[in-house]
Amino acid sequence: MVVYLDDDLMVIDKPSGVLTIPDGYDPEKPHLMKILRPQYGKLWIVHRLDKSTSGLVILARNKDAHRNLNDQFSQRLVKKVYWAIVHGIPDWDRKEIDQPLRSSVGRRKRTIIDAVDGKPARTSLQVLRRLVRYTLVEAQPETGRTHQIRAHLYSVGHPILGDPLYGDREEGSIINRLALHAKLITIDHPSSGECITFHAPEGEDFAHLLQTLK
Repeated sequence: MVVYLDDDLMVIDKPSGVLTIPDGYDPEKPHLMKILRPQYGKLWIVHRLDKSTSGLVILARNKDAHRNLNDQFSQRLVKKVYWAIVHGIPDWDRKEIDQPLRSSVGRRKRTIIDAVDGKPARTSLQVLRRLVRYTLVEAQPETGRTHQIRAHLYSVGHPILGDPLYGDREEGSIINRLALHAKLITIDHPSSGECITFHAPEGEDFAHLLQTLK
């Protein structure tokens, strides 16, 4: 689970199904902070992944590092790369989605495109592999809106496989998780300023799904 550790930061490869932060309705549910603090001490959340998304999460280990990393995220200096398996076969190889998003809409708290009240959101997409009825897509979000990749892919007719909020649920028992993985992240180290890239290979379930769908 631990990809990198020093005095300033910790990088985690989070499994699908684990919360990044405490659940608002049930704070006793396991989450990264609760799991890691007994061994690693106080940690600061820099960004988060949805519970059902797997992959890289960065945590700060002191206030100065937290402030520096927050600034990098807010200034859009952090490169993030995700892999997603989506429904359908896109008729494009590359696509830029520049559509404003508004989050926490309706009873199910979905994120929707809203040209009036939405916040700017941009995602770059690239087809990596076409899989008969599904497609492996690389997504690079330039902003960090809630459910951004999920909502943007849904908006162009290619919801992510296993997505209970934005998918059509036709996949049945093919996968019991969201097929979205945070594969790569690049930051400047908060103390040295060195540009560092971290990688997290897709998990066994994700890789097995790709092989099955091929």
